[in-house]
Amino acid sequence: MKTVSQHLINGRFVDSHGQDTVDVHNPATGALIGRSILGDEVDTERAIAAAKAAFPAWSATTLEERKRYLQRIADALTERMDELVAMTVAEYGAPAFFAGYMNGQARDFFLLAQDVLKADNFEERYGNATVTKVPLGVAGLITPWNGNPWFIAGKTASALAAGCTVVVKPSELSTLQTQILMECFEKADLPPGVINVVNGIGPVVGNTITHSSDVQKISFTGSTKVGKQIIRDATDTMKRVTLELGGKSPTIVLDDADMDKAIQFALTAGLLNTGQACIAGTRILVPESRLEEAKTAIRTGIEALAIGDPQAPDTVIQPMVSQGHYERVQSYIRKGIEEGAEILVGGEGKPEGYEAGNYVKPTVFVGVTNDMAIAQEEIFGPVLSVITYRDDEEAVAIANDVAYGLHAYVYGVNKERARAVADRILAGRVMINEIVDDPTRPFGGFKMSGLGREFGIHGLDAYLETRTVFAG
Repeated sequence: MKTVSQHLINGRFVDSHGQDTVDVHNPATGALIGRSILGDEVDTERAIAAAKAAFPAWSATTLEERKRYLQRIADALTERMDELVAMTVAEYGAPAFFAGYMNGQARDFFLLAQDVLKADNFEERYGNATVTKVPLGVAGLITPWNGNPWFIAGKTASALAAGCTVVVKPSELSTLQTQILMECFEKADLPPGVINVVNGIGPVVGNTITHSSDVQKISFTGSTKVGKQIIRDATDTMKRVTLELGGKSPTIVLDDADMDKAIQFALTAGLLNTGQACIAGTRILVPESRLEEAKTAIRTGIEALAIGDPQAPDTVIQPMVSQGHYERVQSYIRKGIEEGAEILVGGEGKPEGYEAGNYVKPTVFVGVTNDMAIAQEEIFGPVLSVITYRDDEEAVAIANDVAYGLHAYVYGVNKERARAVADRILAGRVMINEIVDDPTRPFGGFKMSGLGREFGIHGLDAYLETRTVFAG
């Protein structure tokens, strides 16, 4: 069993001042695999002070110097990639193929960040005015458990490229993965204080970061409820805030679609990361006239999904990250039944043979109306709702009739028609007939799904402030 008892502060590992602990269980087996000592306000204030002290020198580095440091981090991650993937499988329960992809992209964020380090992205001339973009200062980065290394890397790479120093508060459910990341950051040998990482819980470490007058920027990924509190707290010190929050994404299957292909597409979108993804397409909108075809295709598609050991190469359905989250998903399945929806496949309880882990049966409801809780609230598990519509107008109305607006999917044969539907959906990203991930293009949400954008030049801009100097 591994114990994590230190934080990365001012370029070195230091023992935790906080003494609260959290046990780490393998979600596939329930076995205890680790224990972490969590940081407190003192640890967090030390990290903030280190980042503040390091900022003047780091913000003055040249773009070429930052590129070299970003490359060092990428190289360190490459050396530890196999370990990081294995720990993501063990601690989080992610299928091996997904853990490999996710951590590979975490490394790539530091490579891609080098591409935006161009002088034109930091300075423009307009007559006698020079417009420069300057780093904000200390950035507080608060990340979730559903892809912890990926989120830490994406935010950290953009912040460092911009010239900011950082204090990272990872999820307390991901401390074993975070330990490997911290060791990679230390190996990269950046100037002391540029990257600081404090393991801990949101109400302690997160709140200290959010309330500190020495932190100029917050980037948070997580629930809409917490995001609202962060932006309220940040107003006291006028922090710049980027929020990537919840989602309840629709997948619109148009009536000209090949139903078998369309449902395979919809199930892939809906069960991304076993539904533990803010972009998961958990509302499947199908033409009323083709509902029976869709139901048949769903049954066939779900039966083909491999549930099992996350280390197995063909596993698609993973366990929920914790017992508590398993219970949350079960409560939504019960709520769907209580609301009058019909279970087409799945249901309450664990799949046969997987009673030891936090496994949820992939569950699809039909007879769902868009006002039901299972159609409006983010469940964050393998629970999908099928909603029927009569025409494109109604499909768009249903898709937009939700508090969120992070992501959406459209599937149809007529590309012009599919694009016309996509253009009317209120979401930060819409994918037509494909599921792709491009970390160079802006990512973020409309409505309750957040504020601001991440990735690429947009991610860089989120850590910069604009100054205009007029020279007569």
